[in-house]
Amino acid sequence: MKRTTGQDRAITRGWHPATQAVRGGTARSEWGETSEAIFLTSGFAYDSAGQAAARFAGTEQGMTYSRLQNPTVQMLEERLCLLEGAEACRATATGMAAMSGALLSHLSAGDHLVAGRALFGSCRVLVDTILPRFGIQTTVVDGRDVDAWAKARQPNTKAFFLETPANPTLDICDIAAISAIGKDAGALVVVDNAFASPVLQRPLELGADVVAHSATKHMDGQGRVLAGAILGPAGWMNDTYMAMARHTGPVLSAFNAWVVLKSLETMDLRVRRAVDNATAVAKALEARVPKLLYPGLPSHPQHELAMRQMSGGGTIIALFVEDRVQAHALLDALELIDISNNLGDSRSLMTHPASSTHASVSPAVREEMGITEGMLRLSVGLEDHRDLIADLSQALEKAGL
Repeated sequence: MKRTTGQDRAITRGWHPATQAVRGGTARSEWGETSEAIFLTSGFAYDSAGQAAARFAGTEQGMTYSRLQNPTVQMLEERLCLLEGAEACRATATGMAAMSGALLSHLSAGDHLVAGRALFGSCRVLVDTILPRFGIQTTVVDGRDVDAWAKARQPNTKAFFLETPANPTLDICDIAAISAIGKDAGALVVVDNAFASPVLQRPLELGADVVAHSATKHMDGQGRVLAGAILGPAGWMNDTYMAMARHTGPVLSAFNAWVVLKSLETMDLRVRRAVDNATAVAKALEARVPKLLYPGLPSHPQHELAMRQMSGGGTIIALFVEDRVQAHALLDALELIDISNNLGDSRSLMTHPASSTHASVSPAVREEMGITEGMLRLSVGLEDHRDLIADLSQALEKAGL
C-alpha cells in the first residue's frame, strides 16, 4: 500500500491535532482512494511459503491474520497514536476489552493493584471481583487523595489504575502526582481517558504509562459502533499486551475501525461544541438542583486541578436530586434528551447510574464511590443548548424541583 506523505511520524507529529485527526495514519492502495478503505478480510496471501514463514517469525513486516493486523485497523491505531502522543496503539472490540486487557496482560497471580474508587461499573467489578479470582490483590483508594495512592503501595504493587474525570462522580485525579508515585513504586500507571478524550486531556504527557479508551464514546461519538483502544510504549505493547492479546483475540473489526476513523475527523469539533453546551447547561441548572458537579465550573471542588490538566470542562454533568423516585420522575419527563446509558454522543443522553451503569456493583460500593440514589449523569451533545436547558427545566418542574 502506498502511504500519503504523512507516513513519517516525524512529519505527522508536527501537525496540529485537528490535522492529525483527519489525515494521520492514512494509507492508500493502488486505486488512490481519498477516504480510507475497509479491508474486510480475515487472512492474507503470501508470495511464497518462505514469505509466510518469515512473517510468522517476525523477520519480515507484513500482515498475517486480521486477529493480529489489518490495514484499516492499523490506520486507526496510527491516528490514535498521534492524537494521544503514544508510541504504539492496539484497537480493541470494546472499551472494557481495552481496560481488562491492559490489566490482565500486565498482572499475574501474587501481584498487587491500586485503583481509584470512582470507576465505570464494569471496571469496579473487574477490580473488585474478577482480578482477585486470578490471585491479584487489589486496593481501592479515593483517587482524589494523592497521599492515599502512596500509602497503598506494597512491595508487589505492579499497577495503578485510575479514571479521570471519573464515571459518574466526576472525581478528578492528579495524573502527574499519581504517576510520579507509581513510577517510584515501579508500577505501571494506566489511565482511562474516555471521559475527557485526547481533545481535552493527554495523560501520557502528564506521566502516565498507558492510556485506555472506550472509543465508543467521543471517538465514534454518534452511537454507532463499539470500540476501544490501548496506547503506550512500543516495548510494553509488543512484549506484554500482545503476548496475551495475540492468543485471546480482543481485536477491533475492520468495519468498526473504519467508522471510528471517519468519526475522528470531526471529534475535535464535536467535543469542543459539546463542552460549550455543557458549560451553558451546567450554569443554567446549578441553582435549580440540590447539587451539581461539572469540572468546568468554579463550584467543582477540584476545578483548579481539572483546568490544569484538561483544556475544557468536559461533556458530562452530574446532578443530584432527592432520591431514586425523583430521579426517575425527572428522566420520564424528558421530551428531547434521551434516557440512555451511553455517553459522549452527538445526542444528549441522561441516565440514573445506580439503576443502570453501576447497578452491577453493591449498594455499599456505590455509597463508597459517591453514587447516591438521587444522582443523574447527563452527557451533553450537540443540540442547541437553549433547547436542552428548556427540556431540563420543564422536566425538573414536573419532578418537583
